[in-house]
Amino acid sequence: MDRPDVVARLAAEREETVDRIAALERQIAGLAEEQALTTHDDEHDPEGVTVAAQRAQLQGLQAGARRDLAAVNRAVDRLAAGSYGVCTRCGNDIGEARLDALPAAETCIACATGRRR
Repeated sequence: MDRPDVVARLAAEREETVDRIAALERQIAGLAEEQALTTHDDEHDPEGVTVAAQRAQLQGLQAGARRDLAAVNRAVDRLAAGSYGVCTRCGNDIGEARLDALPAAETCIACATGRRR
């Protein structure tokens, strides 16, 4: 995989992730604002999801997006250090198809599969 292509892909991945975090922050703020404007007891509303559950779901998505951003930043660091595309566990090359699918991948397929077991 040529370096300019990787730099562009990681930059695009980073921008998308930053945008996702910002959108989730806006949703969380909007939910808080909405909750502040009502005296409705949503904890006992049989009609739908509680505000607390919605907030928890959004915060979970936001935490995941922040982890994704950290992974992209680590990939940029590995690229600068010359170790991008090398598995951080075993030192073998990470397959090009895996890097195409997950530009911030830190492990090869064998190590990623082994970790899940």
